[in-house]
Amino acid sequence: MNIGIIGTGNMGKILIEAFIKSSAVNEQNLFIMNRTKAKAEQIQIIYPEIHLVDCLEDIVKNTSYIFICIKPQDIYPLLKGLTPLLKNEQCIVSITSPISVKQLESIMPCSVARVIPSINNRVLSGTSLLSFGDHCAVQHQEFIENLMMKISTPLIIEENITRVASDITSCGPAFFTFLLRQFIDAAVEETSITREQATLLASKMIIGLGQLLEQEVYTLETLQEKVCVKGGITGEGIRIMEEEIGEMFNHVIQQTHAKFLHEKEKINEQFCIKD
Repeated sequence: MNIGIIGTGNMGKILIEAFIKSSAVNEQNLFIMNRTKAKAEQIQIIYPEIHLVDCLEDIVKNTSYIFICIKPQDIYPLLKGLTPLLKNEQCIVSITSPISVKQLESIMPCSVARVIPSINNRVLSGTSLLSFGDHCAVQHQEFIENLMMKISTPLIIEENITRVASDITSCGPAFFTFLLRQFIDAAVEETSITREQATLLASKMIIGLGQLLEQEVYTLETLQEKVCVKGGITGEGIRIMEEEIGEMFNHVIQQTHAKFLHEKEKINEQFCIKD
């Protein structure tokens, strides 16, 4: 089955690399294009059997599933350009959260879906968030779910939790990388440990933590209980975190939702939808 990727920026490239690494898609079954052609050419150097095309017509003509991996506000004009080219049996897959499958269905003549990936998918881990249009053919739903299962744990979600689910699975790696870097910085500032030593220890710690959870050795709750002995050193550290973190994550989610709503307002204007 041939798959098209429009947009080879960060997430488009991650999908390409994950599909090939997992053998979910063969190189020769991928057709890619990007506004800045040089970016797509760099990918073709690594994967020479990928088809690099110059126009939407070539993507549509050669593929059954077309992943749209571009900025949210650029999607509507692109879709309008795609509409007269598409056939009913094809399927459009958007990877951006502010555009709902309902909006996609309002202008697309074919099946539509939304797949929100994570950077963790690059190593065939983490989750992906799936939503399908009301009229998305069952065979398309099954194909997409099976495809994403090769590179992630797919989860079908409702529209009302799209943003918070994206915060956890898609933004989460950046949020917790920031926290880990802050942890490393503090260790270097407060003690004689080198940055290289602290980075190695922290990186190995987070990898091991992930494996403990992945293998279901502990839950999040029991893991903390195992490490945090009452009245011990870890407990003192937890006490400071409880005092100082406060509502930080509440504010993070509030801010991401505010930004999300702002982007949706702009998208709604494009789709002529009024609240």
